Amino acid sequence: MTAWLELLVFLAALTAATPMLGGYMAVVFEGEDRWPRRVGAPLERLVYRVCGIDERLEMTWVDYLGAVAVFSGVSALALMLVLLGQYVLPLNPQHFANLSPLLALNVAISFMTTTNWQAYAGESTMSYLSQMLLGWQNFVAAAVGLAVAIAFIRGFTRSNHTTIGNFWVDLTRALLYVLLPLSVAGALLFVWQGTPQNFAPYASAQTLEGASQTITGGPMASQAIIEQLGANGGGFVAANAASPTQNPTPLTDWLQSLAMVLIGAGLTNLFGRLVGNVRQGWMLYAVMTALFVAGFAAIWGAEHAGNPLVHHLGVVGPNLEGKEQRFGDTSAALSISAATGTSSGASNVAYDSLMPISLTIALLNMQIGEVIFGGVGSGLYGMIILAVLTVFIAGLMVGRTPEYVGKKIQQREITLVVLASLIPAATMLIPTAFALIPGISASGNAGPRGFTEILYAFTSVSSNNGSSMGGLNVQTNVYNALTAVVMLIGRFGTLAVSLALAGGLVTKPRNAAVSLGSIDTTTPLFGALLAATAIIVTALTFVPADALGPIAEHLLLRIGATF
Repeated sequence: MTAWLELLVFLAALTAATPMLGGYMAVVFEGEDRWPRRVGAPLERLVYRVCGIDERLEMTWVDYLGAVAVFSGVSALALMLVLLGQYVLPLNPQHFANLSPLLALNVAISFMTTTNWQAYAGESTMSYLSQMLLGWQNFVAAAVGLAVAIAFIRGFTRSNHTTIGNFWVDLTRALLYVLLPLSVAGALLFVWQGTPQNFAPYASAQTLEGASQTITGGPMASQAIIEQLGANGGGFVAANAASPTQNPTPLTDWLQSLAMVLIGAGLTNLFGRLVGNVRQGWMLYAVMTALFVAGFAAIWGAEHAGNPLVHHLGVVGPNLEGKEQRFGDTSAALSISAATGTSSGASNVAYDSLMPISLTIALLNMQIGEVIFGGVGSGLYGMIILAVLTVFIAGLMVGRTPEYVGKKIQQREITLVVLASLIPAATMLIPTAFALIPGISASGNAGPRGFTEILYAFTSVSSNNGSSMGGLNVQTNVYNALTAVVMLIGRFGTLAVSLALAGGLVTKPRNAAVSLGSIDTTTPLFGALLAATAIIVTALTFVPADALGPIAEHLLLRIGATF
């Protein structure tokens, strides 16, 4: 009962915040002359003047994609140069060495794509300057995703156009009006709760047993909030949200889980407002929430039931291995659901200690295509792409016109949607098969658990999640190179398809009213069909692979087999 009460409070807060944030973003991105724009307008105009941006200039989808690619590439290059030279740069009181070129490239691509895949321990690898640059990349990478989502929505709201907005304007507004204010407020809350925010060298302390302990400090609070709010997930320290410094209290733990899904939920309401039918947004939100709750129930049930092999030893109770005892199994299940349902990945548990069923759900949350709230921006356009596929399938079944929010779905749209659905399958399964070649992977476990570690790694980087199972050694040249390629395709493959889809839709006329021959996409029936489509497509693609890993381990666990 306590677990469901905690979930209910969480969802109540999220549901209350969704229309408030959605309405605020509608004002911000539509340029209405209301208080957010009036307050920020002088700074916004200054940014345009300094950067030479003409806010009246609109872009085609190709130009928009080009701007995204150039900005992301330059940002990653700047970060990589700092990582390669951090030893001689300031704000390095621990005198950490430079990163190797391949690791620096991997980290730069990782943070540029919001994956934040970390094949290193931040507290023993990164200088304060490097950590601050990683935090900066968390801002701009999330802003890119938010800007693309706004451009994608314009594909549905505009009729007979050729342009989908100005990337530089959307990027500026995402940073100035959304990410910065929320991050400042969140960082202050974290500092109040005890998260460090300083430039002092690491502190040394003596434990009660007389041992020496190093306590990590640094500009931690400012990075902890944007890593969750932007669904980036890269932690200041290796333990991430399980660290008592980065996540010191139950309040910060709850706020971090809420921050992961907040903007993704708010974007559904923004979509409904901009297409002129708020019910469309609430339908997307309801499907996301239903999938989230189902995942939470399965994870909590598995972890709360515990490990039967441990029970046979006379120790009865939940599976608390790898969990923060301060938070317990309920908060762990909530954190895992939020971390794998979005592109954050920054949970308060050790993934390698989870029960097989929990690992199955974590994998499915990512394999479903970042549609359970998902990353900032990418969650919305991922869910809408799935909705487009659903109306096409429904149209085939009942003989209705494939149409979504007034836009007819034709051959070009379906081709792009199918392409978007093939990208995750290729980037998750093909590298996993390659990594099974003897001598490439260094898994800490044999059998199904070892396979799960490899499959989980490529599922994580392909979905730009960044979480990992600690038993797999990914600090190798092969993994640094291979995961970098997968992260790039996983991020920009789907992003490019989304912009191409918007570029085609924006040229079509829009019929705002639902005709007798079209499907009403605001009904519970359509919501159920949308959720079923997501589950069936995911199951057909990935369950055979999952069956070799966590599903097989779960069945073998019942007969006492270990690996």
